[in-house]
Amino acid sequence: MIRRLFYMAVGACLAVWSMRKLQSLRPDHVARRAVDRTVRFADRLRDFADEVRHHSAIRESELRTGFGLDKVDATGASRDDDVKDGR
Repeated sequence: MIRRLFYMAVGACLAVWSMRKLQSLRPDHVARRAVDRTVRFADRLRDFADEVRHHSAIRESELRTGFGLDKVDATGASRDDDVKDGR
């Protein structure tokens, strides 16, 4: 009798587990997970691009300071017309 109850409980647990797995494979659930993963990946990619831009701006300012090119105005011309900024 105890053995039968044990196997009925195991069977019920397996049935519930398998039904939940099958329901998670429905197309709307799969699509929702794919969209969520895509959005998270896009956010991480955007954060990475922002970080790269930030560090490249820092490095560019270090290089401009190191080469003495930090006195360039917005038009690209330096204080002395004969000095080029390397672009």
